[in-house]
Amino acid sequence: MVKFSLKNKTVLVTGGGSGIGKAISKTFAKQGAKVHVIDFNEKSVKETVSEINFLTPIAEAHYCDVSIQKEVNLVIKKITKKNNIDILINNAGIAHVGNIESVEEDDLDLLYNINVKGVYNCIKATIPSMKKSKGGVILNLASIASSVGIYDRFAYSMSKGAVLSMTYSIAKDYLTSNIRCNCISPGRVHTPFVDGFIKKNYPEKEKDMFKKLSESQPIGRMGKPQEIADLALFLCSDEASFITGSDYAIDGGFIKLNGK
Repeated sequence: MVKFSLKNKTVLVTGGGSGIGKAISKTFAKQGAKVHVIDFNEKSVKETVSEINFLTPIAEAHYCDVSIQKEVNLVIKKITKKNNIDILINNAGIAHVGNIESVEEDDLDLLYNINVKGVYNCIKATIPSMKKSKGGVILNLASIASSVGIYDRFAYSMSKGAVLSMTYSIAKDYLTSNIRCNCISPGRVHTPFVDGFIKKNYPEKEKDMFKKLSESQPIGRMGKPQEIADLALFLCSDEASFITGSDYAIDGGFIKLNGK
């Protein structure tokens, strides 16, 4: 028996066009899953699917804005015409820098619409499919900011705190439906998103800021997307069938070892 096999599983990954979502999509496909990749960036999602399908055509690309319920419902309807969804990965999200005084209403609305409402939309649309097949797995990407205070990240922390509490609520409500729900709380992970984020917010200080952010984890470096994907694989596999309603920090020791 192959450990962590996802053979004959249908998986939906949001924000799968780059970074952590891309690593999860490719990892799950390697384990035999039929992967449906959602992303707001049409070019990126097609590139991810093309890389997966280079050897075996087991992935499909879907251009979708997760903050718009109508778009999410159309994608889910299209997928479930062929197969029920076994695994949902809510990875799509955006970041923001600023304390409450610098966060404008439009900033807050955008963070809410993508990071909170986007997760709500995808879970709400997917639950009926999982109930129909008498079980499933939902994995949400939260953050260390869900659990500890991080300087100058008011709106982002608020949104990821909501993801954490949604995880607990879904896990509790759907125990009898055999639907497991957990979340992963990454620390800083080196992705193209992080590079762009540093370039935008710390112009001409990129190298210094990258070094500072890397060293803010007690382990002395940022995480790798593949490390997050490997944890996601375990939590979504049958080997993790006893795990639900849990949050897993993968943060180089940030939360427990006094990171700053």
